[in-house]
Amino acid sequence: MREGVIRIDIDEFRSAAPTFICGFRAAAVPMAMHLVPDKHWRHASEQAREAMPILHAIVKELRKYPDATSSKLRIMISTSAFARREGKLQIDVDAPDEKVHVLCPLSTIEDVTIQLEEHGPSA
Repeated sequence: MREGVIRIDIDEFRSAAPTFICGFRAAAVPMAMHLVPDKHWRHASEQAREAMPILHAIVKELRKYPDATSSKLRIMISTSAFARREGKLQIDVDAPDEKVHVLCPLSTIEDVTIQLEEHGPSA
C-alpha cells in the first residue's frame, strides 16, 4: 500500500474568505478511483490522453534527482514554482487574489496515470 499524504492549502485574499487546508492519505485516491463508473473513466481518460506521456516522463525523471526546486514560471499574472521534496511533487501558485499550494506523492501521481491509461479508449 502506498504511503504519504496529499496536502492542499488555499489562501484567498478576500476579506471573508478563510484559508482552506485539506490533507488526506494518498493511498485513498487510487482506491477511490476503483469506484468510478466506466463511462466517467472513458471521459477522463480521453481528456487526459495527451498529458499521459508528459506525466510519466516527469514522474520518472523526478524520482532520479534529489530534492530540488525549479525556476519560478510566470504565467499571465501568477507565479508558479515546482519542486521535488521527499518523494513528493510540490506545486506553489501565487496569484494576486490567492495562493495555492499542493503536495502530492509521486507514487500517487503514477498510480492515477496508470489507472487512467488502463481505462482509456483502447482498454
